[in-house]
Amino acid sequence: MKRISSFLVTVALIVVMGGCALPSQNLEIRDWYDLDAIRNNLAGNHTLMNDLDSTTPGYEELASPTANQGKGWQPIETWGHPFKGSFDGQGYEIRDLFINRPDESGVGLFGYVGVGGVIKNVSVVNATVTGSRYVGGLVGENKGTVSNSYSSSNVNGSFGIGGLVGFNFGTVSNSYSTGSVTGKWLVGGLVGDNWGSVSNSYSTGSVTGAESKVGGLVGFNFGTVSNSYSTGSVTGAESKVGGLVGDNYHGTVSNSYATGSVTGEDGVGGLVGWNRDTVSNSYSSGNVTGNSSVGGLVGCNYDTVSNSYSSGSVSGNDDVGGLVGYSEGTVSNSFWDTETSGQATSAGGTGKTTAEMQNIDAFSGAAWNIIAVAPGSTNTTYIWNIVNGVTYPFLSGQP
Repeated sequence: MKRISSFLVTVALIVVMGGCALPSQNLEIRDWYDLDAIRNNLAGNHTLMNDLDSTTPGYEELASPTANQGKGWQPIETWGHPFKGSFDGQGYEIRDLFINRPDESGVGLFGYVGVGGVIKNVSVVNATVTGSRYVGGLVGENKGTVSNSYSSSNVNGSFGIGGLVGFNFGTVSNSYSTGSVTGKWLVGGLVGDNWGSVSNSYSTGSVTGAESKVGGLVGFNFGTVSNSYSTGSVTGAESKVGGLVGDNYHGTVSNSYATGSVTGEDGVGGLVGWNRDTVSNSYSSGNVTGNSSVGGLVGCNYDTVSNSYSSGSVSGNDDVGGLVGYSEGTVSNSFWDTETSGQATSAGGTGKTTAEMQNIDAFSGAAWNIIAVAPGSTNTTYIWNIVNGVTYPFLSGQP
């Protein structure tokens, strides 16, 4: 006998048309059955009332490795109709989620969030998510808003794979991912393929791509990435591999940084693999290894880099630079550490010793928005802070 969901239904909106009342149903989510019922109320305003895990009713039937003939959880959407309501996790966690749909697209807890849809204040913890295209720990495809959320999922797929969101055409903010991410191309620690906005977010898990466009935070960026960072290691088998963004194509990267090691073949950068638009007020400190067009900050630059620096070691065979490996664009007011990088030359920028890189004069002289602060202090009225003679510059808003 099919179980009737125990969700609480409240009438939030009554629309009267020709004498017919059409209720918009809001769900209070207390178990997996209630969560599953959202797919029948894609425009409702839903609230998670407690943590869900493998001991919560409905798990074995709906979200376990044996559910749905071994496919696990069915991502929330209905026959291509996206979720356009709101889901407020209230800070609770959804744990132990299992999805194994290697031939499907739009895979995650939510498969497809449409324009106007809102996902907020929710965590997906200890999840295993496998799909084909546009796969994320929380959302497969997002055209709405994802905020104040995180994922510690292991996410696997082929194209457009992200630790939190696979494909983003909307907004991702104040969110993070800590799980490992593996795919072929357009692979990112937080977002695989970004055509929208990513801000105030970060990723810490390892990222591996079997092909190209692989980044610690975002694999492919056609939108904006700002006030964000990545600390996990990044490995790409082919081209366009970056510590923060693999391929910045007609997108902007600003006020961001990367600290993880980066390994690739061609177009490998500590921050951005290939830059085809704008990188500004950003830095990288991870070690970078590649074959050709390898740079401490940017591997290949075809547009603009400004007010940025790198300090990690850099090694490769052809077109190797302390800051930029290969450039047909513009590099201004930017620097690299000639000692820690092991590179005396670059396709752009100015080389400095470690002592010079830790002296405010090098940066204030280049018209950076920077101020010296005491150890442990920050001054957020400036973009950059530095403990003079002690640290490299750091972004005032960074943790």
